[in-house]
Amino acid sequence: MICRRKKSQSYCIVLFFITVSSPVASGVGSDKVSVSVMEGDSVTLNTGVQTNQQEEITWYYNDTQIAQINGDLSYICTDVQCNEDTERFRDRLKLDHQTGSLTITNTRNTDSGEYKLKIIISNSEKTFHVFVTGVSAAERDEVKRKSVKEGESVTLDPGVIKNPNDSMMWYFNEIVIAEITGDQSKICTDVQCKERFRDRLKLDHQTGSLTITNT
Repeated sequence: MICRRKKSQSYCIVLFFITVSSPVASGVGSDKVSVSVMEGDSVTLNTGVQTNQQEEITWYYNDTQIAQINGDLSYICTDVQCNEDTERFRDRLKLDHQTGSLTITNTRNTDSGEYKLKIIISNSEKTFHVFVTGVSAAERDEVKRKSVKEGESVTLDPGVIKNPNDSMMWYFNEIVIAEITGDQSKICTDVQCKERFRDRLKLDHQTGSLTITNT
């Protein structure tokens, strides 16, 4: 929690970072997967397969080859080893020799983009859209991380004792999605917000907690 004072008023901010994972996100059967990660953390893009001696697994970032592994391990490369013109990741890529899954360590905002997996023997492809979200260094340790399976509910608890006269506001990407003022509360009047959440937000007026259903 980050508390600040502005003129005669004081206020506190609680930051939540939510990752919603699809039940089929690790399988090749899902050909498009979105992945969110906090800047500085690691993220693994799973192939969902086991390599064999005939397979060749290749990874691309925005159509540039960044990693490759053969099933018999006769050839393995990452980043500049695969392409002399590529030095974006600089030893931050790790390949799992058994599955071909790709891990990006110490992620940066510039790592956001489209990652494409190609498996030659089975002629299959899979696309990952990776979003790296950054916060200031002072706020990074204050972020509360939540992980939830797609379709489940998640409750964000501000973790404070709410006084009757407190005003509380919830934001999603700078858009106000819920508000409690005294004994009054309202959810999502913004058109963009209504379209995104579609009656899936629930406010606990006693605690100020926000629940997102059917994520």
